[in-house]
Amino acid sequence: MKNKPIYVTQPSLSPLNQYSKLLEGVWERGILTHNGPLVQKLENKISEKLGLDHFISVTNGTIALQMAIKALELKGNIIISPFTWVATLSAIQWEGCSPIFCDINSDTLNIDVTKIEEKITDKTVAIMPTHVFGNPCDVISIEKIARKYGLKVIYDAAHAIGSKYDGNSLLEYGDISATSMHATKLLNTGEGGGCITKSSDLAIKLKRIRFFGHNEKKDIVEQGFNGKLTEIHAALGLANLNYYDDVLVDRKNKYTLYKNLLKHLNFISFQSLSFGECNYSYFPVILSSEKLLLKVEKKLNSLNIFPRRYFYPAVNTFNNIVNYNEMPIAEDIAKRILCLPLYFTLKENEIIFICEAISSIQTKLD
Repeated sequence: MKNKPIYVTQPSLSPLNQYSKLLEGVWERGILTHNGPLVQKLENKISEKLGLDHFISVTNGTIALQMAIKALELKGNIIISPFTWVATLSAIQWEGCSPIFCDINSDTLNIDVTKIEEKITDKTVAIMPTHVFGNPCDVISIEKIARKYGLKVIYDAAHAIGSKYDGNSLLEYGDISATSMHATKLLNTGEGGGCITKSSDLAIKLKRIRFFGHNEKKDIVEQGFNGKLTEIHAALGLANLNYYDDVLVDRKNKYTLYKNLLKHLNFISFQSLSFGECNYSYFPVILSSEKLLLKVEKKLNSLNIFPRRYFYPAVNTFNNIVNYNEMPIAEDIAKRILCLPLYFTLKENEIIFICEAISSIQTKLD
């Protein structure tokens, strides 16, 4: 097993012949982009599968965030978590807004809803929480705060396809949710993403924005950019969608196996999944110290196993692009969190091997 690298993730892929069959139609039609038939089919299939009103596919999750900000015509401060991917931050800055950090809950790893109100000023226009590792934010409390202060809510739902709250897709919450269909996600198009909204008017606007601001008559009616998903990517998404249910069940089973094998270790704690239904898209463990994390990482690397320090570091510490503002909980968690390998083709015996390697470190500490 040592000779076979085990990476933190691998894409969940349909059989190649199913993908290539869809590509035959693309070649026959000669349509590669511009809202082609497979893009439209993918949007309809995802909406049907997840129970969504409007799913607007785009080139990637970062563009989805930018489109959401642009569609809601936001100019001002947007409150975000410092425990997220840099795209959350950069999308805000690209759209001429300013990120305001609010620290996280140390158990859920999501934005601490009890600290949001103290960050609100007359310059605040929106809240953009991240569903970290697919773990649902407290969408009810966030909605109440937003209504109280007249703010918009955009969810960075990059990890959240498959997560639910109150029986509904988590993507249904907020004015707009922005998700990712990157190769590492539960449902992938290689590169891709989507904007989700309940508003028909916003859906129309989002489709205009992704196509340079064109309306149906091809008149430029607002500022837009190129955010279109191609037929090539849509074909991959359609092929992979056939296996989405299997992937979702598989993640939960492997997550549960990991947790059962590691829960006895006194130097590891886990993300609290206490609100809604998580999609188990990642398996993060929180070590008791950064020193111990580095020891675990070194041990696994020596066995050709490559976990990932994710998210690391906290984005409020990216001093080249943002002024530093101390976020003690996020910064502490970021130093001690490690995502272990978790993907569809990962075998149970490989998970057992990984857990035995980590447990051997416990023995040396005792």
